[in-house]
Amino acid sequence: MPEMTFAVRWPDGTTQQCYSPSLVMHDHLAVGATYTVSDFRERSTTALTEAAERVRAKFGFACTSAAATAAEIIATADRHPDTASVEILSMTPPLPRRP
Repeated sequence: MPEMTFAVRWPDGTTQQCYSPSLVMHDHLAVGATYTVSDFRERSTTALTEAAERVRAKFGFACTSAAATAAEIIATADRHPDTASVEILSMTPPLPRRP
């Protein structure tokens, strides 16, 4: 299953690297786009739930990393006003693992 990472810039200027076990993030977010915090929270957690379910369908169990990423996004979003802006900086496959 193809994995990916995506990077976001929060309203306070901090950046966060996020993990998804599926490329489904491309269906919900776009590189260079800006979303309100509330919209980003909704889009990203919906996408991560879909990603976790894709893992469940293929392997028989949900991806705990997707759930952890969603929890991190929610925790960070809760520290910012819902109407502030979040920018999607990148969406890329992770670097190959070394043997």
